Amino acid sequence: MDKIRLSDGFIRLPAVAAVAFLVGMSTTHAAEPAQEQANTPPAEIKMQFHAPEAEAKDDDPLESINRVTSEFNSIFRGLILDPLISGYKAVTPDGMQEAIANAASNLAEPVTAVSSFLQGDTDNAGNATKRFLVNSTIGVGGLSDPATDMGLQSRPEDLGQAFGAGGMAPGPHIVLPILGPSNLRDATGDILTSIANPLPLVGKAAQGTVNYSENQDAIKAATANSLDPYTTEKALYEQHRQWEVSNGAVSAPADGPTLADESPSLATKPTQ
Repeated sequence: MDKIRLSDGFIRLPAVAAVAFLVGMSTTHAAEPAQEQANTPPAEIKMQFHAPEAEAKDDDPLESINRVTSEFNSIFRGLILDPLISGYKAVTPDGMQEAIANAASNLAEPVTAVSSFLQGDTDNAGNATKRFLVNSTIGVGGLSDPATDMGLQSRPEDLGQAFGAGGMAPGPHIVLPILGPSNLRDATGDILTSIANPLPLVGKAAQGTVNYSENQDAIKAATANSLDPYTTEKALYEQHRQWEVSNGAVSAPADGPTLADESPSLATKPTQ
C-alpha cells in the first residue's frame, strides 16, 4: 500500500482557516451589545481578545524554537538538499536509484513487523517479516522487491504509530534540525528504534527522502503560497500522522504532498 501520494499530504489551508476563525470571532464580539462592552473592564476585554493566542501557545509550547528550526530546515533544503538530490538524480541511472530505494525500504521492514505486533496486527507483522526475508534473499539484500510481485504489499509502521494506536497522545510538536517535523511521541519512537538498531532508522530516513524527492515541487509551492509556512507544515504533519496511526480510519488530508519525512539521504526513486 503506497501511503505517500498527493492526497496524503496537505490539510485544507490551515492558515486560511485560522484567519477565518479569528475574523469570525472579532465579528461576533463587534455584534455584542454596546452596554455589555461598556460594563466590561479594559483588562478583561484585553484578556478576551488574546485568548486564542494564549490557547495556541499552550498547544505548541515549543513554537518559538520550532519556527527557528523550521526556517533553518527550509534554508538547508534550498541550499543543500535540493541541489544534492537534483544532481544525484541527474547522474544516477534509474535502475540504481530504484535499487537504492528498495534497499532503504527493506531496512525498515523489521520496525514495521515489531510495531505491527505491538498493535496486535499480526497479519501485517507477518507480512513485513515475509517481505524482509524474501527481499533480503531473493532480492539480493533488498536491492529488488520480489515480495511485491508475490502479492506481499508493503504497509509501513513505526513505534510512533504503535504508541499512538495504544492511546498515547502526540505531545508537543517538535521540529528537528534537518529531519523536519515530528512530535514528542514520534521522536521518542525513533530514538528507541535507533538505540535498538540504527539500521532501520537509516532506512526510514532514506525512505523519507524518497518521499520528499517525489513531492519536491509540490511541497515548495504549498509552503510558498501559505500565509504561515510553519503552521501549514505543522498541521500537515500532525494530520498525516493521525491518518497513519489510524491506518486510514480518519479522513485523509486534502490534495497535497507530505512533509512527514524529510531526511538528507540519496535514496530516491527514479522519476516515472
